[in-house]
Amino acid sequence: MNVQGKMLLALDQGTTSTRAILFDAALAPRATAQRELAQHYPAPGWVEHEPEDIFASSLAVLRDAMAGCAPGDIAGIGITNQRETVVLWDRASGRALHRAIVWQDRRTADACAALRAAGHEALVNAKTGLLLDPYFSATKLAWLLDNVAGARAQAERGELAFGTVDCFLLWRLTGGAVHATDATNAARTMLFDIVQGDWDDDLLRLFNIPRALLPEVRDCAADFGETTLLGGRIAIRGMAGDQHAATLGQACFAPGMLKSTYGTGCFALLNTGDAPVFSRNRLLTTLAWQLGGKRTYALEGAIFVAGAAVQWLRDGLGIIKEAREAGELAARADPAQSVYLVPGFVGLGAPWWDAEARGAIFGLTRNAGRAELARAALEAVAYQTKDLLDAMRADWPGMGETVLRVDGGMTASDFTMQFLADLLGAPVDRPTVMETTALGAAYLAGMQAGLLPGPDQAATHWRLDRRFQPQMAREDALRKHAGWRDAVQRTLTR
Repeated sequence: MNVQGKMLLALDQGTTSTRAILFDAALAPRATAQRELAQHYPAPGWVEHEPEDIFASSLAVLRDAMAGCAPGDIAGIGITNQRETVVLWDRASGRALHRAIVWQDRRTADACAALRAAGHEALVNAKTGLLLDPYFSATKLAWLLDNVAGARAQAERGELAFGTVDCFLLWRLTGGAVHATDATNAARTMLFDIVQGDWDDDLLRLFNIPRALLPEVRDCAADFGETTLLGGRIAIRGMAGDQHAATLGQACFAPGMLKSTYGTGCFALLNTGDAPVFSRNRLLTTLAWQLGGKRTYALEGAIFVAGAAVQWLRDGLGIIKEAREAGELAARADPAQSVYLVPGFVGLGAPWWDAEARGAIFGLTRNAGRAELARAALEAVAYQTKDLLDAMRADWPGMGETVLRVDGGMTASDFTMQFLADLLGAPVDRPTVMETTALGAAYLAGMQAGLLPGPDQAATHWRLDRRFQPQMAREDALRKHAGWRDAVQRTLTR
């Protein structure tokens, strides 16, 4: 590869795969490497990853993506990651004590229910913007301390370190020299006060977490140390949770701008500016990013199953061989069939937050088949997105007219994006670079390296590929969404 000028290397460690993308100084992708990540399901509702697999796949894709580059060609590495997933490791050896407990894992549902019944959710929400749900890190970490032999005693002695995936990768990439995370990942642990910008002692007591476990919290663009594992010294200059990185990659810099990422799950973030907006409709209040010590906030809606429903069509039912076939199959579905798939495989996220809900299919007739199931799986993504946007409008009237910027693997499906625009009654913009999570990580590293402007200046890295305009009659869209809401109500357990 003939490399001219400085390059930026983004590591995007996701739930089902690990990806690295090499960008040039204009944030155009130059090389990509990807490896799938094994999933482990030791019990119903439990989801785990092997931390050594996470690190090995990360190192491999970084090396593959920068093949042909010298370390001196790389101005910086940006890391973005699956959020809320918990790793607990030994400080001396760097080895994890247990498999990582993944954000989708529901093993602490009873613990969350008990805390909620005891009246603690108001405190948690006021400090973190989150709800008491097993989705977040705190109860997962508490479970590890209470269920791994000797872990709590080791933690009290300061022998262990906790981190989300970004933090674990940073520790390993720097040879244990840096135990740090960024503010966006900290904000997803349920241990971090998003107004004060620090770990919170009241929350640490509530979840019985020793402070000695916790990493230092830094800005998203900052000096995170350097790695020597890629052939030479390369600075790590940016870090953000995947949805926050995608918001930056989508250049949603102004309050009122909105993006939705469609990967394993779906996550919509609405920039609300420099003041947090606390939801009355069970959305999450979170940090969009923190730069120069200044916090920008967002409202977030989280859907646990989006692309995972397509994986289920492929791996669980065997009705498609590749994910891209789902849209082609759905387009052939009988329009007279009204089949709804509520993909509550691991519970339902916002705005329902029902950990015990499970998946269900409604509206089956003898004429329903493979195509109708494929269409129902894809349409469920749009229905859930509309639920989120309706809640956002109710929480923040300043949202105004919606143009939804989308990214992630599912956006390659024109069928899904067109139905999304139809259901929302609003334009859906797909950018030229759909891997905006990695783009945002590279952007952070480029900012810290002095190669790129900050978000207070005009965005130069976002370009439109296609705008999907609504085509469906509004009464038809409203009727379809009403059928969806009825199906969801039938699956709720509380």
